[in-house]
Amino acid sequence: MKREILQPDGWPRPKGYANGIAATGRMVFTAGVVGWNEEEKFVAKDLAGQFRQALINTRAILAEGGAEPSDIVRMTCYVTDKKEYLASAKEIGAAWRDILGKVFPCMALVQVVALVEDEAKIEIETTAVTA
Repeated sequence: MKREILQPDGWPRPKGYANGIAATGRMVFTAGVVGWNEEEKFVAKDLAGQFRQALINTRAILAEGGAEPSDIVRMTCYVTDKKEYLASAKEIGAAWRDILGKVFPCMALVQVVALVEDEAKIEIETTAVTA
């Protein structure tokens, strides 16, 4: 995959994400991925635990499409509680590093009133581009 980070001159460098990425190759998309296990059960009740599981699930889906974490170019996270997300930043960062490594895609985080799965606290959509 050809990948170019887009960073306008004079803009401060973002922390933990990219402002833009230009990429060519095969595109792999995930649906909205929640933090349940392979039996569709929410083991973790907290946002950080569900985030970790959602990343594990995302990585598994991407692997089915021949993609790996370094191929991720875009990620959108929907959370039901922005304050819980911010309060869990340390645990969320650790989960990110453990599961995805040093990958910094274009990202958006959106607080929503609710998700379709009542127990879900986070849902993640991901786009990857492979060679």
